[in-house]
This record gives sequence, C-alpha cells and structure tokens, in this order.
Amino acid sequence: METISGILDNKGTPLEKQKFTWKEMAGQPISKLDDDAFTRVRIILMNGVETDALRLKHGIARFNKELRLPLADIRRVEQHQATMVNWLIGADHSPLETTVAYEQVAIEVTAAVAQNEPDPYQAQTYRFGLLEDFDHLYRYSAMLDRLEGKDANNILQGYTDIVPGRKTSEHHRHPENDIRDNYEKNNAALITKIHAALITGAEYQTHDYYMNIGPLFADPVARQLYAEIASVEEQHVTQYGALQDPSESHIEKWLVHEAMEVYMYASCAEQETNPRIKAIWERFLDYELGHLNVACEWFKKIEGRDPAEILAGPLPKMVEFKSQREFVRQVLAAEVNLRTAGPAYVDKAKEPQSSLDYRAYLASQGLASDIVSAGYQWGPGGELMRKKS
Repeated sequence: METISGILDNKGTPLEKQKFTWKEMAGQPISKLDDDAFTRVRIILMNGVETDALRLKHGIARFNKELRLPLADIRRVEQHQATMVNWLIGADHSPLETTVAYEQVAIEVTAAVAQNEPDPYQAQTYRFGLLEDFDHLYRYSAMLDRLEGKDANNILQGYTDIVPGRKTSEHHRHPENDIRDNYEKNNAALITKIHAALITGAEYQTHDYYMNIGPLFADPVARQLYAEIASVEEQHVTQYGALQDPSESHIEKWLVHEAMEVYMYASCAEQETNPRIKAIWERFLDYELGHLNVACEWFKKIEGRDPAEILAGPLPKMVEFKSQREFVRQVLAAEVNLRTAGPAYVDKAKEPQSSLDYRAYLASQGLASDIVSAGYQWGPGGELMRKKS
C-alpha cells in the first residue's frame, strides 16, 4: 500500500453487501494464553476505533440532517463490526486482566505511533501520554497480583515491562494544562491526522471501560484506583483530541476517520498471526474501503472538493505491532520528569501551581495508586511465589 490515493481507486465491499448474523458476531473468542498478546492488542484497539467511529458519526448527525441516513447506514455496520471484534475477548479474562491488556494496547501502540509521527510536537505529546499509561500498567498489575493472585505477564507475554513510569499520583492536572496545540489541517501530513484520530479513539475506549467496570469491584482500593485512572484517561482524551484542527469541517473529520480505519485494518491484516482473526481484519478492510467511498462521495457533493486534497500523498509504513520495550525505556529515562504548563512541556520544577493545587485537594484523603503498589516489584508468578521461596 504505497499511497492512500491508490486506495481511493478500490471501492471495497458495497455497503448493501456488508451483512452479519448474530451467530458470527458473537463468535468464538481468542484464547487468553495460547493466542499471541498482540492479537488481543489488535482486538482491543480496533474495538476502540469502531466505537469512536460510532461516536463521531452520532455527533455529526446532530448537526447535519442531510447526512443522517447515510451515517445511520454506516453506523449500523460499524455497530456490528465492533460487536464481532469486541466479542473476541473471552470469559477467561477477568475485568482486571482485560484492564492490563488495555494498558498494554496504550503503551505499545502509542509508542509505535510516537516513532512514526513526523510532527515533533505531536510526537512529544504521544511520548508524554505513553509514560502515564506505562505507570497505570504497573499499578493495575500490582492490583491483579494482590487482589486475584494472578501474574500480569500471563496477559503481557513478556512484551511489556512492569515497572513504575511517571507516577499516577502526579498525573492529575488542572484542565488548562491538558489542552495541546493542534496540527494545521492544510500543512499536516495525512499520517499526523490519522494518528490523532486513532489515539483519541483508543483512549476514549479505555476511559469508558474503566468508568463501566470500576464500580463493579467490591474492594475499596480497586474502586478508588479505577476512579483515579479513569480521570487520567479523560485528561488523555482531552489532550489527544486537542491535537486535531478544530477548523476541519465535520465531513472532513469523517473522511480522515474512515482513512484511519482503512489504514488500521490494513496494519492488522498485514501482521495478524491467527488465520481466523486475520480473515476478519481482511473482511473489515474491504468494508472500510466501502465506507470511505461513501464518505468521499458526500465530501464531493457537500463541499465540492476532491477527497484527494486530503487523502493524497504517501503513507508511511503500517503501525508496527511489536514490543516497543527499548523505546519505552529510553523515553522513561529521558522524560519521566516532564510536566505541562498550558500546551508547553516543562521540567517538573516548573509545573504550574494550578495543577499542584488541583492535585493536592484530590489526594487529600488518600491515593489508591500509591497504596495498591506500595513496595511492589513484579516477579514471575507474583509476590506469593517469591515469599514462599
């Protein structure tokens, strides 16, 4: 796939032929232990992409009557795509194990995007958020060990380190320090627009998942930990959403999102090791080409512009689904003390008083993220194995 403009010549599967049955939507899940961890990473990521596609299209439909039916047609397919993808996560995953998997997605995918992003400020933003998700993984891994007696590495499969990052207790900022500078739509590379849409959608899904399952825990520390980290995920959605140019029209954002979906399914299909799952990625790649084609037609009709204005030009390599351990370690060593002042990145010593005061009040009755991992060091099999030996 040299250019996405080449993809504009591929119409994909026509919308009227994109059909599902309930049985295939609620199909056989993956194996928690036998499938490669990156198969699960792709599943979680693509569910986030599809649910964000629904969210965006619902938003546009509130502002544009003419687009309501075409958006509803595509949304219905994307609802069923999201179902088929998300139902691949099996009942052998506890909610806390799935949480560990969500953080692995955030770490490995954001690290891949950060290295592939041509805009230095946007890449810095991905590295900044990455170190926070990295610390969330450490806190949840400690919780998994101490609450369920399980080793998080059964989920991570040795791809991702379990050590502290930028401390969760230092993530909570005043909202004025979570707004980022956006790309300029007429100057930004297409991949920059794709990355911003992708990571915003992925973080939005994580936020919603934590908000849904957090209250279901009986353990008071777990309940508070999910509350703490869900709030950080809201900050991340604010941060990554701000990277996008607000002067893009609704339909322009729709076009970019469909291009992102095409690009991501192509990335998944290229690297998937499970043949059954690979067939799903290939099928949905054809479906998304069909959706992109519909978006292009409406873009021409409503804006009187050529979609190639936005979608032409080369795309770099696919998102790489592989362990980014060395890159993450380098970023951790170099940038753990970075903080934000408005849209700028500054040293810890220059963090604004607004964030310090905001954080101090939130933490004034205790911090689950510190309590849950006090003295925690990951070891194979968990803490009890180490104590026994």
